[in-house]
Amino acid sequence: MNRLSEYSQNLGALLEIPIKVTVELGSCYQSTREVMLLGPGTVVEFDQTGNDSLNLYVNQALVARGQMVTSEGVLGIKITEVIQYTINDQIAGAPRNSEDLSSR
Repeated sequence: MNRLSEYSQNLGALLEIPIKVTVELGSCYQSTREVMLLGPGTVVEFDQTGNDSLNLYVNQALVARGQMVTSEGVLGIKITEVIQYTINDQIAGAPRNSEDLSSR
């Protein structure tokens, strides 16, 4: 087997590895007391408005932003921005959240 076909087989296997994709609606800080008082009917307010972009993470690394959409009753995200990283970002490790990205 030549190196090219061996590389293609390895790449094919890598492309099938499942990765976790997460969308962050918002975040907030609460005291321990507030968290302990959470119950049915409690509304937790986040730092984002309904018009703000949502952050999309792949394995906890911020990779894109977008707007929430629904399709046949299922929530989704329409990508509006793909985060571009420089080679220095890749060497240092991709930002893990929007605060890390905005500090660069």
